[in-house]
Amino acid sequence: MKLHCEVEVISRHLPALGLRNRGKGVRAVLSLCQQTSRSQPSARAFLLISTLKDKRGTRYELRENIEQFFTKFVDEGKATVRLKEPPVDICLSKANSSSLKGFLSAVRLAHRGCKVDIPVSTLTPVKTSEFENFKTKMVITSKKDYPLSKNFPYSLEHLQTSYCGLVRVDMRMLCLKNLRKLDLSHNHIKKLPATIGDLIHLQELNLNDNHLESFSVALCQSTLQKSLRTLDLSKNKIKALPVQFCQLHELTNLKLDDNELIQFPCKIGQLINLRFLSAARNKLPFLPSEFRNLSLEYLDLFGNTFEQPKVLPVIKLQAPLTLLESSARTILYNRIPYGSHIIPFHLCQDLDTAKTCVCGRFCLNSFIQGTTTMNLHSVAHTVVLVDNMGGTEAPIVSYFCSLGCYVNSSDMLK
Repeated sequence: MKLHCEVEVISRHLPALGLRNRGKGVRAVLSLCQQTSRSQPSARAFLLISTLKDKRGTRYELRENIEQFFTKFVDEGKATVRLKEPPVDICLSKANSSSLKGFLSAVRLAHRGCKVDIPVSTLTPVKTSEFENFKTKMVITSKKDYPLSKNFPYSLEHLQTSYCGLVRVDMRMLCLKNLRKLDLSHNHIKKLPATIGDLIHLQELNLNDNHLESFSVALCQSTLQKSLRTLDLSKNKIKALPVQFCQLHELTNLKLDDNELIQFPCKIGQLINLRFLSAARNKLPFLPSEFRNLSLEYLDLFGNTFEQPKVLPVIKLQAPLTLLESSARTILYNRIPYGSHIIPFHLCQDLDTAKTCVCGRFCLNSFIQGTTTMNLHSVAHTVVLVDNMGGTEAPIVSYFCSLGCYVNSSDMLK
């Protein structure tokens, strides 16, 4: 039985000697081996660790020689086996989680002296070909090169499958738990599975030139919130992004060129780490009020259908405020937690899309809406011209929760 992973063997004597381990694993093949001899008819079980530099490997006896297993992160392909003699910790990482679980179960049986019901290896050197499974990057740019009969190497960190005619995301890709960069550009994908959000290390996702019409709420609320830094949705058919999109707080680079966007998410100002934003050649009539909160290095909004600011404001004030409006403002102002398990789902949607007044308070259905122009250099260091006339200004919407706020901020709309 064999396991492909990265291994680091740490001596527990090092701290006592004032020394430190390297802190970095090497690619290795772990083999569960048995050896019999005339003097000892019962087979002895060994753990053989072979690397590309040492194909013969180093062996460690297992029977009654394991002090402890550390398996808290086994679902992430990580585990540690602590041996008694020699006093070392064998740290495993970047392993296929299901293979790792099976291997550890066999090692436990060998430690207890039980019979292992799976094929075990012999103490023979590992072949160089066995290390091919450690591929970390794979680039496929044609249909004929796309693997149909065999799986992707589990250790992949960068996978590109462009110009392959894919109409959906291959579910085999979603088993690549070490994936950091996934490039599915230039295909025909119409919908993304929510399970992409299970790729806990994914930092870059390229979906340029596909047939996407949306980016799901489930993806916005997945582990991508903590990992995703670069997202390319250019050349698709997206008309709007959900407000939950702004929960992808780690995003630094966002490309939305050549879509059918009619609006940005109203909470776009919550993308506090965003530095590069490109949304050229869409159908944006204006920018949301929270766009002012962005702090960008690069901004491209060329070729949008920006409208001229309206002279007169849109007045939708309620007097007195309805119970719904008053309750919504109280919940949002006091940051009271809410969810569909507490209140109806449609009310959660209303709260999620509440407008922010220039004073910082919130409003739902009672507000004054005004439009003015904003110089885009106020939010970005480098700005691509908005039109062929050399302009760098764009219309932006502002909301006011009361007549007093509107009067006090009237200079903003001039």
